[in-house]
Amino acid sequence: MIMTQIESQIRYVTNIDGDTTDILVPIELWQQLMSSVNSDNVSRLGWVDEQEPKAKILGDLQESVRQAAAGQSFPVSELWDDMKA
Repeated sequence: MIMTQIESQIRYVTNIDGDTTDILVPIELWQQLMSSVNSDNVSRLGWVDEQEPKAKILGDLQESVRQAAAGQSFPVSELWDDMKA
């Protein structure tokens, strides 16, 4: 979506003095914007995932390997529940 298409869909809110205070964005446009902001075009990871410290990622991976080596497994439903939280 090009910028002129985006700009034509937003509405400006002004105060009594005529100063712009807010904008109104259609929900579909907002969702598209948030999707593009929240994911990297190359990795497809969300911004939060990209900002996670490497030490935490490594620690999580080490813990997963330890659990796998110990024969620990989890039901898929439990994994999905963790992703929703």
